[in-house]
Amino acid sequence: MSAPGDNLKTNASRLWDTLMEMAKIGPGIAGGNNRQTLTDEDSEGRHLFQRWCEEAGCTMGVDTMGNMFATRAGEDSEALPVYVGSHLDTQPTGGKYDGVLGVLSGLEIIRTLNDLGIKTKHPIVVTNWTNEEGTRFAPPMLSSGVFAGLHAQDWAYDREDSEGLKFGDELRRIGWVGDEVVGAREMHAFFELHIEQGPILEAEGKDIGVVTHGQGLNWLQVTLTGKEQHTGSTPMPMRRNAGLGMAKVTQLAHDIAMSHQPKALGAVGQCDVYPNSRNIIPGRVVFTIDFRSPDFDIQADMEARLRAGVAEIAAELGLEGEVEVVGHFDPVTFNDDCVGAVRRAAERLGYSHMDIVSGAGHDACWINRVTPTAMVMCPCVDGLSHNEAEDISPEWAEAGTNVLFHAVVETAEIVT
Repeated sequence: MSAPGDNLKTNASRLWDTLMEMAKIGPGIAGGNNRQTLTDEDSEGRHLFQRWCEEAGCTMGVDTMGNMFATRAGEDSEALPVYVGSHLDTQPTGGKYDGVLGVLSGLEIIRTLNDLGIKTKHPIVVTNWTNEEGTRFAPPMLSSGVFAGLHAQDWAYDREDSEGLKFGDELRRIGWVGDEVVGAREMHAFFELHIEQGPILEAEGKDIGVVTHGQGLNWLQVTLTGKEQHTGSTPMPMRRNAGLGMAKVTQLAHDIAMSHQPKALGAVGQCDVYPNSRNIIPGRVVFTIDFRSPDFDIQADMEARLRAGVAEIAAELGLEGEVEVVGHFDPVTFNDDCVGAVRRAAERLGYSHMDIVSGAGHDACWINRVTPTAMVMCPCVDGLSHNEAEDISPEWAEAGTNVLFHAVVETAEIVT
């Protein structure tokens, strides 16, 4: 592979301007973004991305899950493309950089190659994966999961949001059902740049995280059913309080995660209480526990203990209990060659760096199953993400994009 010289850098101010322009679409109420998947705002952001890519000389392909692929042609028509990207959808109260940096840094790679007149043997494809966040339609990384063969498209199309709207219907409504078969594209490699979404890089004073592994994730949805009763007239021993059951399971999830420190995380992240009235004992609660670990055996143990504990708590309180897996992926080990390309890029450019395990799930975790994959991370202020106050510096964005540029172009091979 031929690597770019260490004097080759991307255009940092152009990248930042592009990030800020995209952030105008689906603004939040506190400085961030609300550009949830398959909303009108998502469609508007997609159209802007497509326009930018076509202005950069790329051709745009879209598959039947709405995944977008902007291709810069390579010199070898037989060479498989090098893919780079992330997602443009956000949390309801999301920041301006989670996912978006990974897509628009890929666009900046294309623009920089055009500026410098550099040709590559392999085509380079910038990708926007649909519904990475999984907030509106669970599970997360839904469309990259279909691409990698983990989910059937019909199953994905039937996912419903909180209002009962289906993924497939909403994808058609906003006009982003493409004609490509999902997963039909072959890849030479895939790279994803992302903000860390944690505090380690900033605390260690490192410019770059070289991501070697990704934590496994388990989303366990617990449903406890008791009996709605008046809070003022029902004796304490006679109550079947689903809310009390949720409190006990919440403590249980915390204790399970703490028993595996420092290799486990766990918390209740979403809950719905019915009927949610001040003077009615909850008759039903539905809540999701997020367990994560880079160790497969720990991940399995946490689920088994949670299931056993829910059954015990339900029996103790006279409740019915159900546990359903609504999101899952095993711990991930990224490709040594691609990880090496990221590490070499950081060293070539003189950036401080460290190996890191991704605590969050990313599309790269699924794509790693079908092609050699690696991730680059840059710091974020106080490790804050999935929050409108999420923030990074232009310098961090520049460093991450330069490392991504060098790793991608080395893998795509410069033609001299």
